[in-house]
Amino acid sequence: MSAGSAPEQRVTDLDALMEGLPPEEREIADRLFDVRATTGRLEVPEGMRGWVENTFGSVDAVREQRIVRVTNHVTLEGALFNELRASRPFDVAGGGGPDALRREIEETRGDPFCTPEEMTPEDVFGRVRGSYSITASNVAKYDGFHGLVVFDDHDPLAFTPEKVDDYVSVALEWMERALATDPEAKYPFLMWNCLWRAGSSVIHGHMQMTATRGAHYPKVERLRRAALEYQNAYGSDYFSDLYQVHEALGLGISPPPGSSSDVRGIASLTPAKEKEVVLLGPDLGEHLRRFLAGVLLRYTRDLGVSSFNVAFYLRPSASTEEDWSSFPVVIHVVDRGDPANRTSDIGAMELYAAPVISSDPFQVARLLKE
Repeated sequence: MSAGSAPEQRVTDLDALMEGLPPEEREIADRLFDVRATTGRLEVPEGMRGWVENTFGSVDAVREQRIVRVTNHVTLEGALFNELRASRPFDVAGGGGPDALRREIEETRGDPFCTPEEMTPEDVFGRVRGSYSITASNVAKYDGFHGLVVFDDHDPLAFTPEKVDDYVSVALEWMERALATDPEAKYPFLMWNCLWRAGSSVIHGHMQMTATRGAHYPKVERLRRAALEYQNAYGSDYFSDLYQVHEALGLGISPPPGSSSDVRGIASLTPAKEKEVVLLGPDLGEHLRRFLAGVLLRYTRDLGVSSFNVAFYLRPSASTEEDWSSFPVVIHVVDRGDPANRTSDIGAMELYAAPVISSDPFQVARLLKE
């Protein structure tokens, strides 16, 4: 930080930052978020002082720890941020060993996804072929329709904006074919689990997509209902207000030049896990796909991310009884940590209480803006 410049914003100062918002944004922030700060205290025995100083910089940094809990009133999503954890710099070198990761990726060349037309099943409506990918049917299905977009590139990190655009286009065509086969399979879901740390059982690059019947998946439907209740209560669009508050705090992420003004992004104040970015757009068209590709390239190039999840919340593919008129495409992107780390990033807190977050959304936003 240069001399005389303002101190960097930190999530552990979120209560004060929200108090300093202009009146309109402050009103929206108060109805969207509950922010509570507390201090955790402990005493360090003499025998631990050396280890604490080497690990955390000083004993004082550990003796009193400021913790901020953020809860979204509307969706009941939440997160816990510890100053001691969130103030640490990102490891942008790629975690526990980029060379080892590259070797492991290379050693798995020749897997069934490298020859998908011979070694993977196809869906009952056949395969969709793109410029850089092809579909397959998943052997062990999540749902009645469960397919894969298998990348031509074995290396799951060898993507470009053109390739990401192709992967998504192929997935959307697969969804159209599933709907044509079964008009009731009108609730689509698209996901990208990159590497085993993110839950992928195959290293070879691929996405997965499903089309379900009767109703959307519970988390998507819960968000639709929450947004509709918010709109009915306040006469305002939930997603626009969510973006407005994040943007006012400095957490907005700008799309590439030339993108539609309806395409927006935020570094989330209630991340599901590390470095979560949420992208919003009216549809899954070129502008939003290019935005996603840009974020993923910055993720892997500048933020030290190699394993990530991407989840696409999509409107139904055909008309339904429930109201989806104000629901945008919502894309969640989250870092799943160093693939070499054997400790899971998700435990009982994340499964049953609230995520504990080590990365600071303000730092994520700064790095993505630079």
